[in-house]
Amino acid sequence: MPQPAKGKPRHSAFTNLIFNILVPTLILTKFSDEGSLGPQLSIVIALAFPLSFGTWDFIQTRRANVFSILGFVSTLLTGGISLLELDPQYIAIKEASIPGLIGLATLISLYTPYPLIKTLLFNDEIVDTERVNQALDEHDAHANFEVALRRATYLLAFSFFLSATLNYILAKVLLVSPPGTPEYSAELGKMTGLSFPVIALPCTVVMMAALFYLMRRVRQLTALELEQIFRLHQE
Repeated sequence: MPQPAKGKPRHSAFTNLIFNILVPTLILTKFSDEGSLGPQLSIVIALAFPLSFGTWDFIQTRRANVFSILGFVSTLLTGGISLLELDPQYIAIKEASIPGLIGLATLISLYTPYPLIKTLLFNDEIVDTERVNQALDEHDAHANFEVALRRATYLLAFSFFLSATLNYILAKVLLVSPPGTPEYSAELGKMTGLSFPVIALPCTVVMMAALFYLMRRVRQLTALELEQIFRLHQE
């Protein structure tokens, strides 16, 4: 049976971020009032984005999209908490728990055949893994590479734990109004707007530091140049 979708590359992290996180959050924060979509319909439409994107990605690649699953769960929790008008502290807990769980899963994955760092940083979309593995074979450097991979994983996990901490603090500071009120929706929108400079930026810096460290070690272990390691200007 042919499997044409098996070799297709995953969508970029930016595309995943738009469809699984940004658009659903925008719908919940800007269109959930009675004058727009309303609370129930806004949740349904917001959930449709990660669900549809995840299904489409699965059809193309035959692999589950972790970002879509997390986006669906996150949107469901945010919408559910708002709809049930629960205490805002539950939003703070939810905002912290998702990146915290990803960080924990990143560490645990080190003890499995599928470490998450290879999915997030050392993957075929970013790195020419076939060339790198061949060079590691030639230099008998796989053991040293595994050490570097473990250290980079600790940095990557730290970026998620940092995100969890900053998410919790931001939610606790900004979400002070009862859910279901216009003030609460405005605070949720403000929290979303501030999440990039306050949370995403420092966490991205840490994540890039992990990638830079890993690539520097790959260069040292394989004698490859950066343009040979990264997939630059390739289809």
